[in-house]
Amino acid sequence: MKINNYFNTTIWSEQKPEFLKSLTKASNKYIKAAKNLPEAKAHIKKFGDFGRSYHSTPLTVDNNFRDFRDYIGQKSWEYLDHQGFDMQQYTTVFSEMWVQEFAKKGGGHHSAHVHWNQHVSGFYFLKANEKTSMPIFHEPRTGARSTKLKMKTNIKEILNGNELIHFRPQPGTLIIFPGFLEHEFSVDFGIEPFRFIHWNIQALPKEMVKDVV
Repeated sequence: MKINNYFNTTIWSEQKPEFLKSLTKASNKYIKAAKNLPEAKAHIKKFGDFGRSYHSTPLTVDNNFRDFRDYIGQKSWEYLDHQGFDMQQYTTVFSEMWVQEFAKKGGGHHSAHVHWNQHVSGFYFLKANEKTSMPIFHEPRTGARSTKLKMKTNIKEILNGNELIHFRPQPGTLIIFPGFLEHEFSVDFGIEPFRFIHWNIQALPKEMVKDVV
């Protein structure tokens, strides 16, 4: 029997350690600022650091991130082009980019979610290892989720019936995925530092961008 796999969900990943040193340094001030926000300091004073996720202000206009922004912007364009979309008709633009760090005392996490009205999303991990949190991706097909059967318990490989897929990132791991793909971060135990950059990109019709300009 011929096996035909259609409607695949494409996730790109690679190791890009050349950005690590500069981006870790450039992001330090953003994490420090996030920890010093009045609401963050009040929460820590009352409840402690446990469970916090420190979220920066936008990074898109910071020139310290320019080379990285140019690289992932081009890769995101190629990602869409590779899937057959006519990218000659579109311009890719960043809608947001930020850095996050989970609490030193552990408990940092993100529940499952999507970023609305985005075409490409991605992560770049600055601090991570086998002891930290990790990204988990969910089956995006609602029909498949509503009719899901029990998986075999003795199968260790990734199969078409899997409902969840996770990555074990290292410092320098870059992941690009479709904006519609539901994702979450597992609970971090606070054993090792966990910091990553997250971004979203939209593909806008060139005619629309021209009219705006």
